Amino acid sequence: MASIVYAMETLQVFRENSVVTVTINQPKRKNAINPAMWDGLTEIFREIATTTSDRVVVVTGAGDDFCSGADLSGRGASAGDSASAQNQVHHLAAMRRVNDACIALQRLPQPTIAKVRGVAVGAGCNLALGCDLVVASQTARFSEIFARRGLSLDFGGSWLLPRRIGMHRAKELALLAEIIGASDALEMGLVNRVLPDGEVDAFVDGWARKLAAGPPIALAQTKRLLNNSLNVTLEEALDDEAAAQTINFATSDTAEAMRAFIEKREPKFTGR
Repeated sequence: MASIVYAMETLQVFRENSVVTVTINQPKRKNAINPAMWDGLTEIFREIATTTSDRVVVVTGAGDDFCSGADLSGRGASAGDSASAQNQVHHLAAMRRVNDACIALQRLPQPTIAKVRGVAVGAGCNLALGCDLVVASQTARFSEIFARRGLSLDFGGSWLLPRRIGMHRAKELALLAEIIGASDALEMGLVNRVLPDGEVDAFVDGWARKLAAGPPIALAQTKRLLNNSLNVTLEEALDDEAAAQTINFATSDTAEAMRAFIEKREPKFTGR
């Protein structure tokens, strides 16, 4: 059963078979994200996080591009332009809206997949990298473009990049602000798969269906353990794993998996 559940024109949420697709829908601006859209993404991600029927989240952009980052139109008005100044939110307050969306994405217990075509630059690049899995079209182009705009990294780029590709590669992308193609992104480890444009939808659908059929509680535990892995010692990681397994063994899904193994069939997980 499919449904569209979010009313904002520039953000679309589509649900089908426990897969939620969040589409940034501003193709004429290469899906740049304005302040209201940051607030909308925060609201959407928080709502998904507490919806147990949502098993997987796919994040993508409408048209030919993923996301060109934050919509900076009007941010360069001079200090003497009083009309513009009155209409602008202070930069720190504006960044809090960006940060809230980033944190809401990272707190999603469900597996997340970024489906990337065209440009994914600036905050748009880090929106993609903030997902658990990244599938890119051969047309995809990535850039930590901030330095070209006189800016430093945001939307978690300083945290995400070293964890994805190591410190030296992270500095290369952030300091030089070059645009790299999909094949280079794959070689660097920024993305999981690169496919011809016509194959991307089917591939992401396949991964999403497989994840949606998995055990939600166990997958959420695994995601949390991996996200925390660089911040804890081995002993702390082992303690966290033991606590997670204790939770898993108390679920009906683990019992179902054991029965399915004995009966030589695929398990049917309910998230309980």
